[in-house]
Amino acid sequence: MKLAFLGLGVMGFPMAGHLAQKGHDVSVFNRTVTKADAWSKKYKGRECASPAEAVAGAEIVFMCLGDDPDVAKMAEKAAGAMEKGAILVDHTTASPALARRLAAEFAELGIGFVDAPVSGGQAGAENGRLSIMCGGEAAHVEKARPAMQAYGARIVHIGPPGAGQLCKAVNQICIAGTVQGLSEGVHFAQRAGLDIERVLEAISGGAAQSWQMDNRARTMAADEFDFGFAVDWMRKDLRIALSEARENGARLPVAALVDQFYGDVQAMGGGRWDTSSLIRRLKDAD
Repeated sequence: MKLAFLGLGVMGFPMAGHLAQKGHDVSVFNRTVTKADAWSKKYKGRECASPAEAVAGAEIVFMCLGDDPDVAKMAEKAAGAMEKGAILVDHTTASPALARRLAAEFAELGIGFVDAPVSGGQAGAENGRLSIMCGGEAAHVEKARPAMQAYGARIVHIGPPGAGQLCKAVNQICIAGTVQGLSEGVHFAQRAGLDIERVLEAISGGAAQSWQMDNRARTMAADEFDFGFAVDWMRKDLRIALSEARENGARLPVAALVDQFYGDVQAMGGGRWDTSSLIRRLKDAD
């Protein structure tokens, strides 16, 4: 397929790479030219000087950016150059309201829109094992599915436009509580003088087991936080979730509290630390 990918950050870079490795004709654009240069040297594809150049003639355009303003601006630049019948798939974690607005605007242009945030972090993107939650028309999701399978291990159509972003909010709400609980557990074990390896061997086979425990407990204990998903990004995601909760009446006391805890981590200079750095605020309180 003729594809375009806009945004080559820690997630977009390998995702676009998987598309190229699957034999698709991929054109890429990134605001920081050095990243696009690095991508074109590593993968077979075309580096473009503008979003319009990248999306021209593409059957499907993918975006993976930072926040609502980035998505809105990039979508506007892409819209004028995309052809009728094409589909724009946004992998950014952004607001459901923006997804619904863009879906309506692109529909008027005869272009499909799918909000498709992902979960799995940098490792999931690099290994092609992301979970993708999609909002939009079923036909648009199915047209994009074969391409997304290049980096998606699980692709689920959640519902109409915005539903993918709402599902991602659920994902982040669940993660927030899990990471805080794991932080407290590891911190408690260390303060109690327990061998953390034996503790994890014992509890990871039971009801406490989680992805976070399997992938982050040992690095938490070792005070290592140099991984893909940063505290700054998590706070952005929780901001979206908490804003939606105010609209729909959901009560999120744990998510709101953990959001404040992440604010403490930012104040410590940890905005770019991995989200597992919640344990640092417990250690620093000793």
